[in-house]
Amino acid sequence: MNAHAPIKPPLKLFLASPRGFCAGVDRAIQIVERAIEKYGAPVYVRHEIVHNRHVVDRLKAMGAIFVEELDEAPADRPIVFSAHGVPKSVPAEAKTRQMLYLDATCPLVSKVHVEAQRHFDNGREIVLIGHAGHPEVVGTMGQLPEGAVALIEHIEDAEVFQPRDPANVAFVTQTTLSVDDTSDIVAVLQRRFPGISAPHKEDICYATTNRQEAVKQLAHECDLLLVVGSRNSSNSVRLVEVGMKAGAKAAYLLDDASGLDWAWLDGAASVGVTAGASAPEKLVEELILTLATRYDLSVEEVAPMKETVTFKLPRVLAE
Repeated sequence: MNAHAPIKPPLKLFLASPRGFCAGVDRAIQIVERAIEKYGAPVYVRHEIVHNRHVVDRLKAMGAIFVEELDEAPADRPIVFSAHGVPKSVPAEAKTRQMLYLDATCPLVSKVHVEAQRHFDNGREIVLIGHAGHPEVVGTMGQLPEGAVALIEHIEDAEVFQPRDPANVAFVTQTTLSVDDTSDIVAVLQRRFPGISAPHKEDICYATTNRQEAVKQLAHECDLLLVVGSRNSSNSVRLVEVGMKAGAKAAYLLDDASGLDWAWLDGAASVGVTAGASAPEKLVEELILTLATRYDLSVEEVAPMKETVTFKLPRVLAE
């Protein structure tokens, strides 16, 4: 052993479990990969398949071309719709252009679409709790005619929302929200409209809920919480917020290990690490290796639950 090697300070690392890819993200990425295998490159993808720069760059290298709108893709190449879901007008346009399209919408997002349609068919006014401009919100609102869905982003919106018929309202939610913030908004809606129709089962997806739960378990133990994920990933951004609320002294979102600022660790004895549902596990491993270059790490996995959910691929790709 090198007698002159500097002694690394100890650092306790709490690793959240579950973290990283969920079943919907896994399925969406596989759909693009299989489509490239089956049809050759290029395969077009409408919007980032999932909100992670590393995933998008890897698929680009395989032959995926990402576009924001359908008219940017030629009619004679396959196109994949992202995991966030699309307005009804998009598959309708693809059919008109006789395009081969593959829908990678997460089945849990599709469930919200079905719910919204059912409420609409039953004549209810629909409230969607979510973030304006997020592709999932655009897709859900686009399932129904213009004006059929009112978007509520904050508690203040819930306090002032005026339905046409207060006795005939229903709500659905984006799948990647903060569980606690959403329940606060729902509480306001239920207080104001006691008869409001709620989802049969929580719309916020199991993966978002589980990752937030895991962060709550470790946050109060941590001087610092590091969340691996992209800035445009709603569920990753929520993990930072949930961690701070649950008692982490500081929390940061970083794309990968290169985004680590060593100053964040000044005086820290413990760090929590997790990853959003669209962040590959490889990025977590690289972050831990980077931390190990300067610290003597002891790693403890905080495991509230194991996830066993999987989703089938579209029949045309499963063969």
